[in-house]
Amino acid sequence: MTTTSESWEPLEPALSVRQVLTLERVLAGEPEVVAGASQLDRPVRWVHVAEAADVGVMLSGGEMVLTTGVLLAGDPDKQAEYVRSLHRAEAAAVVLGLGRAFPAAPDAMRRVAERCGLPMVVLHRPFPFAELTEEVQSRLVRRKFAAVSLSEAVRTELTALITSGAPLQRLLDEVARHSACPVVVSNLAHRVLATAGERPAVDDVLRDWERIARQAGGSEGDGWIRAELSGRGERWGRIVLCGYRGDTATGRLLADRAAEALVLHRMLGGPSGSWEEQSAQGLLTDLISGVVPARQLLPRARAAGLPVNRRTFVPLVVRDREPDRLDRVMRLLGLPGIAAELADGATAVLLSLARDQDAEALTAHFAARLRSTSGPVAAAAPRTDWDDVPAGLREARHVADAVADSAAALDLPAVVRLKDVHLRGLIRLLRDDPQVQSFAERELDGLLCGRDDEAGALLAVLRTYLATGRNKSRTAQLHHVSRPALYRRLEAIQARLGVDLDDFEQAASVHIALLAHDAQQG
Repeated sequence: MTTTSESWEPLEPALSVRQVLTLERVLAGEPEVVAGASQLDRPVRWVHVAEAADVGVMLSGGEMVLTTGVLLAGDPDKQAEYVRSLHRAEAAAVVLGLGRAFPAAPDAMRRVAERCGLPMVVLHRPFPFAELTEEVQSRLVRRKFAAVSLSEAVRTELTALITSGAPLQRLLDEVARHSACPVVVSNLAHRVLATAGERPAVDDVLRDWERIARQAGGSEGDGWIRAELSGRGERWGRIVLCGYRGDTATGRLLADRAAEALVLHRMLGGPSGSWEEQSAQGLLTDLISGVVPARQLLPRARAAGLPVNRRTFVPLVVRDREPDRLDRVMRLLGLPGIAAELADGATAVLLSLARDQDAEALTAHFAARLRSTSGPVAAAAPRTDWDDVPAGLREARHVADAVADSAAALDLPAVVRLKDVHLRGLIRLLRDDPQVQSFAERELDGLLCGRDDEAGALLAVLRTYLATGRNKSRTAQLHHVSRPALYRRLEAIQARLGVDLDDFEQAASVHIALLAHDAQQG
């Protein structure tokens, strides 16, 4: 099953009193608003013709009541009570047809309607009420049918996405397309887990998200429509349509269908923390890539619960760690921050510390807690400017790459920085340069060309020999061969490469080429 590419526009709000008065059939009756003019934007749920003085008991709210007032003529008390009963029943408006009972709007009804804020309209020309009820009710029925159809279309499309294995973001994009407004998913603490919609509009919502979300509370004013996310008897989040411009009832249907789909997606999609991890992963990936300016990501970081005002940011990258474990260590140490696995298997961590905290000491403490089950922590210098965070994360990842295949051979500290990886770090930074790639291929051509089994074995010996500082005894020991056998292999390497490894400059050139080759191979 596929989704349609047609773009949905949100349905206009239900007919208001003002809109009913502009209908062609109503205009033929020469309507005049005599009271409650400030309340003409009230929605009309239904149209009801009633002459009984106690009409209020027959209403459920939102009705536009049409009457000729024949049972009210000559009794101001009944007239006043008639309007009060409509007000108590939360009627949308009262329309009085002038004629035999009332040649003009009765003062008693008009005064009470004005005090109650109930729109009162008189029709100066005879008007068949049946035409008005038919016109309005047919429009309302069509609108309700359209709302239900839209709701079912959304349900069908979201279900199709879930069964096809679509990610959470794809579902939210579809909800945002149908609602034509920003969509936000948050946990119960108002931490934003995911968003969808036009980026400028979403950023406007996120800029002061927590205050706005708490202020909105459970109300649906200004188009803020919420649906709770819960499953297995536990409520764990909510989805919010932010500034939905259509009918509130339609918005509720959309939000409910979206909530149903998100609950199903979460139940089928793995552990409860996966959305939090996806949120952190998206933010850190966007920061590292640099595609989106850091300043534009600030609202997302703040809405995700990361402290950003007057903070010191410490970018870190850890190899072979699960983000949820890093989160637990951060919570244990009281270190605010976010962690997420990157595409290459490394895990990025961004600590957010108060300016008066010792960033170096806390980073060392964090790394020490991980050292027993992990290699060194790659760290960039602390940043106090949010705009510098992307460069810091990229630097930390370069350091992690540089030590990825050398941590066992080098005596590295628990926290490794760019200065600790020396030449290997520089080569990692330059590994994608075409000239560096060409240099590596040229220097190692004799071992890379054809790449037979013997060449592969010789390349491994060369790597160890250079990594140990050309220590032949150590190299022979690590490869479990005798010294004479190692000498024969070194002679074969020199013959294939056409170099003298006893010459420092030539050995250094081969070493740099090998580092570049290994960096390019990942």
